[in-house]
Amino acid sequence: MGQWKQQTLSRKNWMAFTGLFLCFFLVIHLAGNLQLFLPAHRAHTQFNLYSRILSDNIIIKAISYILFASIIGHVIYAIIITLANNRARNVKYHYDRRGAVSTWYSRNMGLLGTIIFIFLVIHLKDFWYVYKYGNLPLDANGHKDLYILVVSVYSELWYVILYVICMVALCYHLLHGFFSAARTLGLYHPKYARWVRMIGWIFSIGISAGFAAMPIYVHFLK
Repeated sequence: MGQWKQQTLSRKNWMAFTGLFLCFFLVIHLAGNLQLFLPAHRAHTQFNLYSRILSDNIIIKAISYILFASIIGHVIYAIIITLANNRARNVKYHYDRRGAVSTWYSRNMGLLGTIIFIFLVIHLKDFWYVYKYGNLPLDANGHKDLYILVVSVYSELWYVILYVICMVALCYHLLHGFFSAARTLGLYHPKYARWVRMIGWIFSIGISAGFAAMPIYVHFLK
């Protein structure tokens, strides 16, 4: 029993660390993509320059490998922890009152994570894969025109709706993950619980709303 608890704690630590790294990436990614909110001409030039700098920077390339490893590790550890928890529940209760003491999104992290993972696969296929291996037109400076691709993809209303729905799922996933990571790493002390909750809500809503606003803005205002 002690060994099982130790293994679970180790897995949760890895979940917390990979999750925090992914949160850091979301902040950087959002900051770079905020250039889409600039006037069209400036957005076109600066967004393509931003994407070219990222693709040509060896440090960014190294970080991208860490990013992909973190995503894969986060998913794998989530599956392992879920399966281990299910096996540990040897006693089935006739009346389950978990809903009275937990939030709906904490009980549906698997569903939220699945939605986000499927969206991530679609998102990487439509942008990263096309930028790396597709035949994109060139901009005025002779570089791959990622901005045109973004505008083209976000011109599809169904994609904008899908994007926004997935950002809602991301918001709740981040919210639970933030609180869970804080507890796992011993940061959810009663003395600071109020601040942890407030920071978690601000971070989760801010990141998700920022990403959701991009396709909406591009679709309706560009």
